[in-house]
This record gives sequence, C-alpha cells and structure tokens, in this order.
Amino acid sequence: QNWTRGMSYCLHSERHLDTGPIYVRENGKLHVVNQGAGGIQNVTPKTRSFRLFSRGFSVELCMNREDDRARRQRTDHFIFTYTKEGNLRYSAKSLFSLVLGYISDNVDHIDSLIGFPEQIAEKVFSAAEARQKFTEPVTGLRALQKFTEAYGNLVLCSLCLRNRYLVISEKLEEIKSFRELTCLDLSCCKLGDEHELLEHLTKEALSSIKRLLLKDNSLSDAGLRRMTAPVRVLKKGLENLLVLDLSCNPKITDVGIGYLLSFKKLNCLDISGTGLKDVNAVIKRIQMQIGLVHSKVPLKEFDHSNCKTEGWAEQTVLQWEQAVMEAIKPQDNLRSRTAALHFYGKTHRIEEVVKCKVVEAETKASGNLQFYKEKVQNCHLPLKKEVTGSHELKNNKKRALAEQERERTSKQKHLCLTVEDWDLLNTY
Repeated sequence: QNWTRGMSYCLHSERHLDTGPIYVRENGKLHVVNQGAGGIQNVTPKTRSFRLFSRGFSVELCMNREDDRARRQRTDHFIFTYTKEGNLRYSAKSLFSLVLGYISDNVDHIDSLIGFPEQIAEKVFSAAEARQKFTEPVTGLRALQKFTEAYGNLVLCSLCLRNRYLVISEKLEEIKSFRELTCLDLSCCKLGDEHELLEHLTKEALSSIKRLLLKDNSLSDAGLRRMTAPVRVLKKGLENLLVLDLSCNPKITDVGIGYLLSFKKLNCLDISGTGLKDVNAVIKRIQMQIGLVHSKVPLKEFDHSNCKTEGWAEQTVLQWEQAVMEAIKPQDNLRSRTAALHFYGKTHRIEEVVKCKVVEAETKASGNLQFYKEKVQNCHLPLKKEVTGSHELKNNKKRALAEQERERTSKQKHLCLTVEDWDLLNTY
C-alpha cells in the first residue's frame, strides 16, 4: 500500500511530462495505475492518445557520406552526349576505361611494372598524369619511380630545364628518378660545383647522356674534376658524351679544360666565356688530343633549339613548372602595399628571374670558342703522326711508373684500380 502511494505521488508531481498510462505486473497479472485515484485497477482503462516525442521534436533524413561518394563515382561510369536535336543521351563506359581509371587513382600502390606491356603502361601513365598524381609530394615520387624503373627512356628521353632552377629545387628527387636520358639541358640554373644534381650526372643511370648543356652554372675546375672523375679513372659515367656546353662559366681555367680531354667521343664543345689564360694553347691541345677543330662561326648544336622535353612525362614537367609559378605569384593583398610605396617615392624590390642575356653579351665580346670534329681531317694527319712517336715514349715511362705505383699500393685492399686506370691517373 505504501508502494502505491509513493508511485502515485511521483505521478502527480510529474504530470507535466504526459508520459501516458503505466502498467505494473503483479502475481502474473497486468495492472494499470490509475493516476486520478492513486491506486491500481485490474480493468484496462479506455485507451487515450499519448505522445512518444515532444512537440518540438523533428527528424531530418540525411544520406550517408560514403554512399554519396560512391554514388558520385558511379556517375563516372557513363558518357553523356547531346544529339543534334538537343536531347541528352548516355552510354556506359567500357570495362577497360573503368579499370584504367581505378588503377590511375591508386597508381602509388603498384608494386612493379617490370614486364608489363608498354602500350598499356603508357595509357595508365597518361590517365594518372591527367589526374595530376605525379605532382603529389610523396605518392607522386613513388609512382614515378615505378615507371622509370620499368621503361627508362620511354618515360623521358630528353629533359630541358633551362632557366628552371626553382623546379630543380622543388622536384629534385623526381628529376633524379629519370633514367637513360640522352639529352639534358641545365643552362642558366646557377647550380655550382656542390649541387646534388651534378653529382647525380656521374651515376650509371645517366651514362646514356649524349648531349649535356651546362651553360652559366657557376662551375669551376673543381666541379669539372668531380664530374669527369668516373670517366678518367673507372671509364664510367659520361663516357658516351657527344655534345658538351660549358660556356659562360668564368671560373673554368686551363686546368679544368684538361679534365675534358678524357671525353674521347666528344664531337662538339663550347667553352666560350670561360676564364682561359692561354687560349691558343688550349685550342691546340684540344685539337691534338681529341681531334676537335675551332669553329669560326657559331654552331647550330649550341643554339638550344634542339633540346626539348620529350617522353611520357612531358606534361608532368609542365605541371611542375605551373605549380612553382603559381607559388611565386605576388599575392593580391600586397598590391596596396606596393601602391603605398610608390606614393611615398620608394621602390619595391622584386626578385626577377635571372636571364642569360647579360652573360651571352659578355661571351660575344670575349670571343667564340666552339669546337667540332671534322669528318675529313687531311690537314691534321701529318701532325698526328709526328705526335704519336713522342706519345709512345711518354706512355712507356708512364707505364713503368704505374707498375711501381701498383706494387707500392698492392697492400691496400680498398683500391681496385688496374694498370690502365693508374695510367689515366698519371696523365693528369
């Protein structure tokens, strides 16, 4: 009895909630609590309507985001076109195009492409390139390396980075991933002797380079010594080089030109604008040792018109350049500051891209030092015959010194140079 009185008191105190009838089960029978009388009735009262939710409660139906994303992707499975009458028609895409789109979206998860047909790989590369997958910082590099490891020069056979030192600094690892390049233009990039990309030129991956343009890169004799060391000592590196442009590098002297004489296959050489002291002696030395003749007129090989970016990744390099140019654009909020500086008579400092025009003018004033290899060299044959005799005596002495040097250093295990390598070392 006390229990029912306590419950009725609670019900009277909370009538404003309008909870409806309350049922109690006792001794296997269901009873309803009579709120008005405060007791329990066995007879079921008349049913009356009650609210399950409050009057201010509302429900809003929302689509799941994952389902919405999947629905948007499903619309990509169709091609929508308009007829001549203006009616909209759609057709389903082929299974190949759907699979191609899925692989290009997840191109960074590919394990390897070695042995995969290059015709299909080119389409996958183009699809990923259209989605700008190779511009992403980490995943783009990983995906690009998979293609360069499998297809080499098909991805890129020629690369022109003339005056694009910002692209080199931002995408250095991506540039180093390219293999089997035949032409590389790094003119007007101000790299210097210690740049990582110049060290990468001596790697085996770029031993296929035949045309190398290093105009206006602040190079010195130390940089040429480091760049030609694999060719001089181990006969590796840039051994297949045919065209070399080192113009507009005033720190290169007569000593640095001596390192270039190890390029026996060289057909064209440009050393205009360098810091040579005895120009006539350098011309004779180049003519006698590698058979290049001084040209009185500018050569077409050094007009930079033949070097272009060619390969699958041509648009990728353009995307890198566009991203860098957008990053260095002046912001709109700086225009008011520039106008204020003009009002007060102050000039705003703008860092412009360094061009090669000033250096080219200095090169023209100093003289043209371009060399080429003649197909028929009748006038130089007697000179070579006279020189061969003296060279044989020098070579014999050098071989004897090389043998002594080899016996003295045979105990050093970390040196693995042959007699021919020591002969090359003693010539410099």
